[in-house]
Amino acid sequence: MNPTVSSLQYWLVNHPSILNFSWIQGQTLGSSPLFLSLTLLSYLSLTFLLPLLRLPPLKPHILRSISIVHNLILLLLSFTMALGCILTIAFHTPHLHWIICFPPKTPPSGPLFFWAYVFYLSKILELVDTVLIIVGNSIRRLTFLHVYHHATVLIMCYLWLQTSQSLFPLALVTNTCVHVLMYGYYLMSALGVRPKWKRVVTDCQIVQFLFSFAVSGVMLYYHFGGSGCSGFSGWCFNAVFNASLLALFVDFHAKSYANRNKTQQSHKHKEF
Repeated sequence: MNPTVSSLQYWLVNHPSILNFSWIQGQTLGSSPLFLSLTLLSYLSLTFLLPLLRLPPLKPHILRSISIVHNLILLLLSFTMALGCILTIAFHTPHLHWIICFPPKTPPSGPLFFWAYVFYLSKILELVDTVLIIVGNSIRRLTFLHVYHHATVLIMCYLWLQTSQSLFPLALVTNTCVHVLMYGYYLMSALGVRPKWKRVVTDCQIVQFLFSFAVSGVMLYYHFGGSGCSGFSGWCFNAVFNASLLALFVDFHAKSYANRNKTQQSHKHKEF
């Protein structure tokens, strides 16, 4: 095996802290329902109360510096999670179909669940996105889609671990890969570079949801055609959440780029 791959395999899959990880409700940091509830309550309270306080916006250079650090951390974290989960699937998963259907009563332990746990914690860090929008005096960017996505995805990730939900490894890999692209875009924007592929990020998010529905069909085949798949109740929540997100993203995509096309056509008419 290539020495680089061997080293990555140790640090991202076979390290004792990863290999021996177990999610235990009430013992693992952030695993209690109370922690989840208080985190969501704090997030929603700050989201609705901070704009009412009308605090003076942060100075542009301070906000820019915080945004650069925040986006860089999430970019690197997303890349690491994607790589760690891919290596776990390649070198540690007993059977390939486990990435779609865990056997019933699979305990939430081992490398796959470690990366699901890191993913769960990263969603708490992503809540800072909302605070930066508010303190940056860009409240018009704070949409229902943004708040709904950030709040509900935290519940989804909690259920991944609590129910040992089947199919989450594929969801984790696709989501983190999209986030590498997304936070790469945000980082470049914070650095003063405006990439021309903003629309690609939204398109990839929509494709991600469509892919999740496609592989869900395979999971349902395994579940009802065999001995069942672990975490089916968690998957039901995930499926409804993804369907709602897809509808909101398609609506956002249509409105955003329809308005942009109208603006461009208006400029052309004026020039003519």
